[in-house]
Amino acid sequence: MRRKAGSAKASERSEGCAKTASLLLAAFSLALGLPATATSGPLLDAAMKAERLAAAGDAVAALDAIQAGMAAFSQALPLTIARAKFVTEKPAAYRSYREKPDPIFRRGEPLITYLEIVGLDWKDTGSGEMEAHFTVDMRLTDATGRDVALKQGFGDFRYAGQGMAQEVFTHLTLDVAGAAPGSYVLSYTLNDLVSERSVRVEQPFSIAGDS
Repeated sequence: MRRKAGSAKASERSEGCAKTASLLLAAFSLALGLPATATSGPLLDAAMKAERLAAAGDAVAALDAIQAGMAAFSQALPLTIARAKFVTEKPAAYRSYREKPDPIFRRGEPLITYLEIVGLDWKDTGSGEMEAHFTVDMRLTDATGRDVALKQGFGDFRYAGQGMAQEVFTHLTLDVAGAAPGSYVLSYTLNDLVSERSVRVEQPFSIAGDS
C-alpha cells in the first residue's frame, strides 16, 4: 500500500523534531558534565519531555517544555549580571545595542549602561502572572577610591508576564556633567527583592579633558 505524500511529510517532520530534541538533550548533558543517559535535572527532564512531544509532532508544546525547563534551571543559578556594557544609545531590545568602542567619555556625555540579568527569582502575583522585581544601587568613585556619588534605589524594575522570562535586560543612564576629567569606576549593585540576593558589577571609565 502506498503511503500518502502528506502523511510521509508529516512523519519526516516528526522524525526531524525528535532528532533535534535528542541533540538538545545531548547538548544539555555535555554542558552540565553529565552522561547522555542522565535522567535528572530540570534541563534534562525538559529535553526528554520535549523529545516525546516533538516525536508526536507537537512542536509548539515541545518548545514550551524546553522553555519551562530553562526557567526552572535559571532560578537555581546564582544571581548574575551576564553583560554590562557601555552603549552609545538606549538599547532597542534584548541583545540589540551598540556598544561604545572605548570607555572614554567627553565632558557632559551621559553614561548609558546595558545590563543583562540571569538567575532572577519570580513570584506568583495571584492574578495568573509571574513577576520579577529588582532595584539597582549606584556608586561612583574616583581614581583614589573616594566616593563621588552614591544613590540607593537608583533604579526600580518590575517584569511581569505569563511565564518566567529568560531574556531580561535593562539600561541605566548616569549624568556626570559636573565631574572633572580623570579616571573613575561606576558600580551598580542589583538587588533581587524576591530572593533577597544581590550582585555587583564595576565599569571603569574616564572623562577626557577639553582638547
